[in-house]
Amino acid sequence: MLGELQMREISPDVSVSVDDYVSRLPSEGQRIIEEIRHQKREGTRPQPSVTLTGHSAIITKTMRDGLLDAVAALVDENCFGRSEMCVQFAALMHRALSHLKFPSRSVVGIAIYYGAKGEEIWRWRHAWVRIGEECIDGNVDCLGENPLVPKAVSVAPYWGPISEIPGDRRLREEHGVELPPDVDVDNIWWPELQAWIDRERLG
Repeated sequence: MLGELQMREISPDVSVSVDDYVSRLPSEGQRIIEEIRHQKREGTRPQPSVTLTGHSAIITKTMRDGLLDAVAALVDENCFGRSEMCVQFAALMHRALSHLKFPSRSVVGIAIYYGAKGEEIWRWRHAWVRIGEECIDGNVDCLGENPLVPKAVSVAPYWGPISEIPGDRRLREEHGVELPPDVDVDNIWWPELQAWIDRERLG
């Protein structure tokens, strides 16, 4: 299914090529990219549906899993993976759900992560999606790849009622804030995702 999506490698800096970008990184950054490349060659990149928690009264499990994994595969084309691609993930998921006539909106805010004893471990600006009374926080299973995020942060993707969001995180929405435009979302990923949705007849 997802193999029909053409895979590319995109530079985090649109002003330079991937090779130039990687050549300027310290050794640890290059190591992370090489590990991600190895996983892509082996077909072992994480898929959010594998560790997904929650339940939806709006959309079927098959459709939910397929959308999550398709969006993840596309934003994973960034050479650093998708750990910092929450904005693009949310933008693509919102477009997909809107295309399928679901009541979706993308959200920007602060995500706060907690440890087993309820202590705060980490917070940062994040993006997620609301669909009716449900929340889609689908791009967090790769946080361990990000050297900025403490290793103690370990949260699973969630799609379910906002009232039942797991206690290992809090999502504080910033009302009135919109996702910034993204050239890869607009010109590359959304046209391809839309074609995949229509081809799979998800609607």
